[in-house]
Parts: sequence; structure tokens; C-alpha cells
Amino acid sequence: MAATVTKETRIGELLEINMDVAPILLNIGMHCLGCPSSQMETIEEAAAVHGINADELVKEINDFISK
Repeated sequence: MAATVTKETRIGELLEINMDVAPILLNIGMHCLGCPSSQMETIEEAAAVHGINADELVKEINDFISK
């Protein structure tokens, strides 16, 4: 069974769960995936900084990693 992420999942944890989600984040403008500070941000925090709906992003990520 694939892991499920939430808005509280940190970007660093997300990339450990499935590094293949990186293009999803890059495509919406999250180009700082390698920055130490971004690794500690939650998906919700990162989405807010980039003007993205966190719930929609979490759904897209969970749909992707469940395949």
C-alpha cells in the first residue's frame, strides 16, 4: 500500500516517500526543493507561499503516489 501524505507532511518527508513527485512540485513553481529550509516546510506552508490550494495539491500528490 502506498503512503498517504497530508498538508502537514514536510517537503523533505514527501521526497523521501516518493522522489518522483518532484516534477509535480517543480511544475507549480516550487523550484527550491533542494534548499534546506524548504525541506522543513509542510506541504501547506509551501503551497501558501506559492499561491497554490494545499488541499488540491495533496490530492494530486496522493493520486500520483497511489498509482
